[in-house]
Amino acid sequence: MLLHDDTIDRTTNNSGHVSEMSLEQMQRLDAGNWQRGPTLEEALDVAGRAVGMILELKVVGIGNEGCAIVKRTGFPGPLIYASFLMPELQRVRQTDPDAKMMVLQHRRLPPDPVADVVALDASHVGLHFSTVTPMLLQTYHNLGRQVFVYTVNEPQDIQRMRNLGVDGIISDFPDRI
Repeated sequence: MLLHDDTIDRTTNNSGHVSEMSLEQMQRLDAGNWQRGPTLEEALDVAGRAVGMILELKVVGIGNEGCAIVKRTGFPGPLIYASFLMPELQRVRQTDPDAKMMVLQHRRLPPDPVADVVALDASHVGLHFSTVTPMLLQTYHNLGRQVFVYTVNEPQDIQRMRNLGVDGIISDFPDRI
């Protein structure tokens, strides 16, 4: 199932942790108007050639399965695997050497914020917008990496990110971008 949150509380008619539920249980939930959350296969099918996807790997051990599903469906659009979990991105790299990957950095940057990006040969970096500086952005750009920022919702923050020259903005309000 595709779900951003660790729990089903905010997006369905029930409550509980996703990790404690089976696929069958998840598919019985009402996500509003009698709709249910999609599986990865369903989302890839709907997206088709119309849009690209950033597929965030949030569960330990999911990288290989995620790659296998993407390959099996033959998804034709651009796809970036993203994660805070470096072992999952390593699994993706082993499974698909040509995969585009985004190393997600926490709000508290590591001592060397470039190391994992270079080690994984990641094409993208995901930074919390509050951590972006012109120097850090330039460092990543000099390495040929694209920088996306998350989760930028306020118009003044969106404008600041645009002015800095980030490559992508992730927001809960895409109409503001």
